[in-house]
Amino acid sequence: MSTVAQEIDAEATAGNKTRVLAAGFIGNILEWYDFAVYGFFAPTIGKLFFPAADARTSLIAAFGAFAAGFLMRPVGAVLFGHIGDRIGRKKALTLSVMMMAVPTMLVGLLPTHAEIGISAAILMILLRMIQGVSVGGEYTSSFVFLVEHAPPHRRAFFGAWSMIGATCGILLGSAVGALINSFTTDIQLQSWGWRIPFLAGVLVAFVGYFIRHGIPDQPLAEELAEQEPSSPLKEAWTEHRTEMLQSAGLNMMNAVTFYTVFIYLSTWLVEEVGETRAEALDINTLSMAALTVLVPITAILADRFGRKPLLLIGSAGVAILSPALLRLMHHHNFAMILTGQIGFAVLVACFAGAIPATITELFRRGVRVSAASISYNIPFAIFGGTAPMVAAWLVKATGNPLAIAWYLSGIAAISFCIILTIKETKGCSLDE
Repeated sequence: MSTVAQEIDAEATAGNKTRVLAAGFIGNILEWYDFAVYGFFAPTIGKLFFPAADARTSLIAAFGAFAAGFLMRPVGAVLFGHIGDRIGRKKALTLSVMMMAVPTMLVGLLPTHAEIGISAAILMILLRMIQGVSVGGEYTSSFVFLVEHAPPHRRAFFGAWSMIGATCGILLGSAVGALINSFTTDIQLQSWGWRIPFLAGVLVAFVGYFIRHGIPDQPLAEELAEQEPSSPLKEAWTEHRTEMLQSAGLNMMNAVTFYTVFIYLSTWLVEEVGETRAEALDINTLSMAALTVLVPITAILADRFGRKPLLLIGSAGVAILSPALLRLMHHHNFAMILTGQIGFAVLVACFAGAIPATITELFRRGVRVSAASISYNIPFAIFGGTAPMVAAWLVKATGNPLAIAWYLSGIAAISFCIILTIKETKGCSLDE
């Protein structure tokens, strides 16, 4: 091959890899932007859609609706897992991003309890459930797609871009939340300000759709098309039961830590520490920015040294350091709070950078999306979606704002023990 032809081929390959990364990245921005915005505006949504005499009761109800969306994630995992394994990864990715866009827009247009009574709460929960189905297919489909298209020595780095998209989405949601809080009064925020982030999210959806519509599908499309119709989930459970249970155990810690630290604590800082909402969102935005920078670094380390060392460091760190980090954040001091939350960000990055590649490499091709989706989304449904609600309940029940640290530590300790049983997947063949 001539030098010119080789250069053209190299440029085409680089262009395809860039588009693959963008496709895995962009959809997760919308998915997690929306969930983040809901979490950040939960106190306002609680007052408008779940009014109660006690503000904490309204907040718990709002986080209950948040949890309802997560409880639908296993449904999305089954649906999009089947689509991804039997029709193709591209179809699952394209459908999931559009399935998120419509409910996001409708949340921004939804009448409140004062306008239509209890129907407002019911409609809010239904929309969150539809979004939960979409998220159940989005994240796992995207990281499987990315890892399968990655060079063998860069799988963790490629897979981490799904997580980078998620953190960028939450970062964007946090930044938009901080901006809205800075430029609106409390009355304006409750009247119309909270709607703006949801309506604006539709723009991200259409960008994601057009990027994903033009991506190449995974190279095994013909192989899948020749298979007899069957249930990939049933096959996955038969062939990979141990690995699915290990993946679920690993993601218990992932779910609880992520949604407690980066969703609930922004509300906790306002309700329990006395920070202004704008300050709390500023802190969350900075810590999410740190996480976004740290995830690709830990993914590179996972590609070099293996997945398990990073997973063990992250889980052990959360188990041991959560009480100290949360105590550091329980001060009316911006620098101390930020230091504590960035400490959590470092620990989260350790397992966030390694998890996508680990889960993908545990399962064979024909059942990979289904196995990854179910083993990822069930613990997120049970532990992730309920984490803010459990945290709020623990604070209320014990009267101790630091009680949630022991929940974080306990879950992380369980996951640490499970990680010890997982085989090292670095360097394994994805075709086996």
